[in-house]
Amino acid sequence: MAQLIDISPALTEDLAVWPGDVPYRRYTSSCIDAGDHLELSSIRTTVHVGAHADAPSHYVKGGQGIGERSLEYYYGPCQVLQVNTVPGRRIFPGDLDGTIQAPRLLLKTGTYPDPRRFHEDFSSLSPELVRHAHDAGVILIGIDTPSVDPFSDKMLESHQALARHDMANLEGLVLEAVKPGHYTLIALPLRIPDADASPVRAVLIPA
Repeated sequence: MAQLIDISPALTEDLAVWPGDVPYRRYTSSCIDAGDHLELSSIRTTVHVGAHADAPSHYVKGGQGIGERSLEYYYGPCQVLQVNTVPGRRIFPGDLDGTIQAPRLLLKTGTYPDPRRFHEDFSSLSPELVRHAHDAGVILIGIDTPSVDPFSDKMLESHQALARHDMANLEGLVLEAVKPGHYTLIALPLRIPDADASPVRAVLIPA
């Protein structure tokens, strides 16, 4: 059986979400310990919770929803690269510790180590890096921070760069224990028509 490396944070009620967004909550309506014949629960949360895939509709008027997005973006050969950066800074091509060699690129920044504690000075992508990755054949970029853009960026420059090049993204990954190298990525979004994002259970299979 193939080794699976889970790169998704656990969905718990102490998982941080973007300030002002809807936190994760699970509600039990039927409980075996309370004498019911089965367990039954529901959840309420932002679709941007934990490890998630943004849809173009999140940042482009009239953009495609996540339920309509091709699954080919989220499954296949992948490379994890270490990034030489400091918190709060955009990542540029020269910050990559290695050359891009796969169509799906996950960036290990280490600038958002605890997904339960939100902070604003995480690393993010630069539009230049998005263009560089596209030119190298990348169709998806993932990152171990809450966003591919800085917290204060209202123009969403890197999201817009992804849209221009028809690239997908993953945010909120947990890459602390993952060694740089080549893998197979599986991070399929839920089929939620017209939604602006979806949580994913992101895993890596070593090459």
